[in-house]
Amino acid sequence: MRRSLLYVPGVEERKVRKAPQVGADVIIFDLEDSVPWDRKEEARGLLERILSDTSYVESVKSEVCVRINSLSTPESFKDLALVSRLEGVSCIVVPKAELRLDFIYRATGKTVMAIVETARGFLRLDEVASSEGVEALLLGVADLALDVGGSLASYESNVYVRTELVIKAKAYGLEAVDKVYFNIDDLEGLRRDAMEAKALGYTGKQVVHPNQVPVVNEVFKPTEEELEWARRVVEEYEKAAREGRGAVRVEGRLVDHVHYRIAKRILEHLERAARQSRQP
Repeated sequence: MRRSLLYVPGVEERKVRKAPQVGADVIIFDLEDSVPWDRKEEARGLLERILSDTSYVESVKSEVCVRINSLSTPESFKDLALVSRLEGVSCIVVPKAELRLDFIYRATGKTVMAIVETARGFLRLDEVASSEGVEALLLGVADLALDVGGSLASYESNVYVRTELVIKAKAYGLEAVDKVYFNIDDLEGLRRDAMEAKALGYTGKQVVHPNQVPVVNEVFKPTEEELEWARRVVEEYEKAAREGRGAVRVEGRLVDHVHYRIAKRILEHLERAARQSRQP
């Protein structure tokens, strides 16, 4: 499950080593914004050393990703060369995604999560979302506000932008991951923000502090009511399908194949989480 995606500065060894203990579903070791330009090489060296350590890699139960630098900079190609040879890294996070990203998957064999955070990126959402290897779209509002000359507060609360990304992601069968909530001390505000995102169809949220992880994991975990509904829908729909019917009434509501797929996805997420928790 990709409920919580935690950014960890790739140049801070203490945080890199502590990251597996936080409980995030995804750890994103960052080579971009949190690393000063004069320390990029140092950060790559640190990640290569730690992520080549078999004992460290085996201790990590989360999915491990690396956020590279913008593809408009030479640093990004150094990042890609590093990540392509790190077996413990399964995914590359691409900031400021504005073009087709097929070449990243083909060159590295790593899946891709694309951060959409520029005006051009939103105009080219179809190209980004349909790229081979892309599994998720991530919303970035801070850079978007900067790019268009708007205020961060306005774009943090902008329903149009938030909805546009999640609709486009779902149209291409991708996960949609919500923006960062920057007030790390306001956990109740984070909870409200995450619940709004979940209601819009987001499957997870980016976080920048370990204290945010438990809140986000809890919000995006299926509730007992959702699980019971999903079980009923799967049971009744499959029974109806065996009888040659394409729709069925469940708890007074019409259920068709779309509802069945939603219910199956909820149960699959639960099963995946259970498998993760059983891993030694």
